[in-house]
Amino acid sequence: MPLHIPPAPAPALRSVLAALGSPTAVHEAHTPTLRAHQGPMTAELPLPVHVLDRVIAGGRPPRTRLTAWRFLIRGGDRYVAAADTRLTPDGWAFSHFFEGPYVAATERALRQAESLGPIGPAYQPRLLSVPELYMLTLWLHGAAGADPAAGLPAAADLLIPLAPAPPGIAAYRPHPVSELLPVLTHRLTPPALAGEAAA
Repeated sequence: MPLHIPPAPAPALRSVLAALGSPTAVHEAHTPTLRAHQGPMTAELPLPVHVLDRVIAGGRPPRTRLTAWRFLIRGGDRYVAAADTRLTPDGWAFSHFFEGPYVAATERALRQAESLGPIGPAYQPRLLSVPELYMLTLWLHGAAGADPAAGLPAAADLLIPLAPAPPGIAAYRPHPVSELLPVLTHRLTPPALAGEAAA
């Protein structure tokens, strides 16, 4: 399916490029692969990171909030790390470098999404985090031209859980929001509140 990766705010990209060009920032990062890489590195595939919160039983839509812009850091022919930026009173600024399973998982999920074939309109890729479940998904938003900082998961949007996924949720399996959101709501709703919603 066609993906329309939204442009990141210019200050976010500039801050990451400045950090990549700073030996101190790279050396102090807890990213052995990034520190060991020899040669130029680039910041690619900017994705807005939204956090899912206000998940309430009873059919009310959840809320999301933009918390970061994430860039995959390419060194040579592979991604060696990722960089997050955060919103400060002065605008977007570099936050930190990191590595780990979500770097490769994000790349794999993006490739998978592109290979799904034409399933309707183009999608805008985002990341959707569910902190309470230690879960990160690739969120394919159906409004490709939408403001990447706004919007809620629509029923027809797709979520692709990244590995490692929570027990009982298959990583890399595309789920319509209308299918996966009730599962997340059930897991996140305290038993007492779930009983009240069912009453």
